[in-house]
Amino acid sequence: MKGLPELKRSLNTRYVIVFGLSFMAPVTVFSTYGIAIDRTHGMIPTAYIIALIVMLFTSYSYAKMVQVYPTTGSAYTFVQKGINSHLGFLVGWVILLDYLFSPMISALLFGIMVNAYFPGIPIVAVIISFIIAVTAINIFGIKVAANVNTFLVIFQFLFIMIFSLLCINGLLAGKGTGELFSKDPFFSPAVNINNLLSIVPLLCFSFLGFDAVTTLAEETKNPKKTLPKAIYATTLIGGLLFVAATYFAQSIFPNFNAFKNPDTAIVDIMIYTGGNFLNSLFISVVVTSATASAIASGGSGARILYAMGRDNVLPKRIFGYVSPKFQTPIFNILIIACIAMSAVFLDIATATSFINFGALFAFTFVNLAVLFHYFVRQKQRAPKSIILYVLLPLIGTGITIWFMTKLDIHSLALGITWMTVGFIYLLYLTKMFKERPPELNFAEQKEEFDVKLVQ
Repeated sequence: MKGLPELKRSLNTRYVIVFGLSFMAPVTVFSTYGIAIDRTHGMIPTAYIIALIVMLFTSYSYAKMVQVYPTTGSAYTFVQKGINSHLGFLVGWVILLDYLFSPMISALLFGIMVNAYFPGIPIVAVIISFIIAVTAINIFGIKVAANVNTFLVIFQFLFIMIFSLLCINGLLAGKGTGELFSKDPFFSPAVNINNLLSIVPLLCFSFLGFDAVTTLAEETKNPKKTLPKAIYATTLIGGLLFVAATYFAQSIFPNFNAFKNPDTAIVDIMIYTGGNFLNSLFISVVVTSATASAIASGGSGARILYAMGRDNVLPKRIFGYVSPKFQTPIFNILIIACIAMSAVFLDIATATSFINFGALFAFTFVNLAVLFHYFVRQKQRAPKSIILYVLLPLIGTGITIWFMTKLDIHSLALGITWMTVGFIYLLYLTKMFKERPPELNFAEQKEEFDVKLVQ
């Protein structure tokens, strides 16, 4: 590994958890509220509990694989090393959809929100300014990005706390259900189970922060211990916030049939709960959450590109380059910024279609990678090992495959098209599968990593 550029190992557990939560953007729970409340017949907290349980299976697989391969490539590395290098390339290629287009979605949401309240400012100017600011933060270093995101995530936590306290005050005053503790948000006899389960795949995308966490493996101190903790913490904290926020929203405004427009349902709740003050605060926190999410997703995407560039899967001179001054993959950050500029030409529906397929595809094969690495290759086949390395990963695999069947036709079409392009590129790299794809010599990297730990 001598001569290869390196990322700076400077993050502790707290920073990594904050990074994952900023990618999740906890207040986005309100963005999907209107759609989810109708399809769950008022049982959004239950839907989020199901989503949390489902995602814990996959986060378990991520935690197991990052203990073995603590490198920045995330799902790309886990599948490449755990199953097969060709499949690893395809997984890395497909999950790039999430990281390349997530900053673009954040930029678009930011532009729409600001333009709605300040129509005199052109939306194009807002989007471009937003992308420039986020790009600069990511270029200046992961510690700078982590510090900025810490502030933005704290703001989101404070908002959810203020919202919850105002809801509690309203409930005690007789608003909504008039009960602080109620089973109604968790169970409705009128709910259609198929409708309830059909919304779970959409809600699962709110938990993508645990994937982003693993992209920081080479910038985290003691990643084999730190990252599994951060993966579980990110998933659990995010899940509990989602459940609490939707419980209070449903309790304070139980008549979901009264919403005139599902897209603005949460605005009605904010005004009813806390008047213009809470609504204005909500607008502010949505804007800052878009910033935090763009910083996290752009930084993670740049590091996946870096892993593929370092492996020479993508041109190493560009994608494997790390700035000597900032110790960040500066070219990759700029490439993602250029892609984010496409927000000027797209709408939300089209933009979000890009990311749905990639996450589930990657989740499926990371789950399988646990089975292949521990059970097949390491031959850990005791009764306990069968539960840990066969049963749990297979449950995660089955769930994610089932979710893929629930994706809309646009997500499937875009995802399969992107995967086909990657497959053609893989044929070129391997000369029609006559050669293995270029890949990192992990044994050499691990030896160097262990030496650094001793030093």
